[in-house]
Amino acid sequence: MKHLDGKDPKNIHFTWTASNKPVVFMDSDETIAISIPDSSTWQIKREYRTEDLRKIDSSRYDGAVGPIYVNGAAPGDTLEINLKEIKTAPWGWSAIIPDMGLLKGDFSEKLVMWKLEKFASSETQGFLEGISIPIHPFLGVVGTAPKDGRLGMIPPQYFGGNMDNRLLGVGSKIYLPVNVEGALLSVSDPHASQGDGEVCGTAIETSAEAVIGIRVIKGKTINYPRAYSKGPAGGDVTVTMGIAGDLKDASRLALLNMIDELSHYGLTGEESYILCSVCGNLSISEIVDEPNYVVSMSIPLQVLENRNFSP
Repeated sequence: MKHLDGKDPKNIHFTWTASNKPVVFMDSDETIAISIPDSSTWQIKREYRTEDLRKIDSSRYDGAVGPIYVNGAAPGDTLEINLKEIKTAPWGWSAIIPDMGLLKGDFSEKLVMWKLEKFASSETQGFLEGISIPIHPFLGVVGTAPKDGRLGMIPPQYFGGNMDNRLLGVGSKIYLPVNVEGALLSVSDPHASQGDGEVCGTAIETSAEAVIGIRVIKGKTINYPRAYSKGPAGGDVTVTMGIAGDLKDASRLALLNMIDELSHYGLTGEESYILCSVCGNLSISEIVDEPNYVVSMSIPLQVLENRNFSP
């Protein structure tokens, strides 16, 4: 199994672009272990307090480990990322940052430190005492390179990136479009736990050791990320995403992508539209990584168990 060290600055990038040079090469169906920094890219320390937020360089947010060049991946293919393991650090942090979040400017800045064991509990004296948060780790950033252009790390894009989608936890299979030779996959921003929307702008941010499998699906083209994962209630779900600068547009894209996904089960558009209405779940996965937002549509796989999937 290959290893990729996210503590080495040579393995971190801060823009999405096809010109990023690969730091490791892999074959399809190989597995890699990756050391991944928190969203501050190793800047925040466990002993930090709120006043230390002024030391943080915001241009270094969400530094991504990679890119990984996947041999044989070509434009028009799909990349499957299998999240096999995510082991978080023993601590994490959350913050109110005045220029971030759904209520930006309404609250003063605040840094909260968390102890991570079976549950997350606050280490910040007098703040959220007696609260225990179930740990459900996932990677906030999973993305391939764009076809062209140079894009920032914060807004999610059609190729994935900073999706902050809590459905994409351990056991998930994430599907991303391949836009350039080798796909150029990068990952970042581990979270120990997060609610839908990530409304204050941060989850329980932490570093992590992750193990992922990578597979190239030749000739299958998708335009937006998709996944198979565990739903909020624990059952397996198929997930499509819409990413746009307007929540209604993102919702429409998530729905249209699900209708396309359900066509592979032999359902007509009308059947899929009604099925999404009666048992689909439309959720705001991320509403703070402006100017783009992520909306997810999920369908329980149980309702499709009597249908055959045809790629």
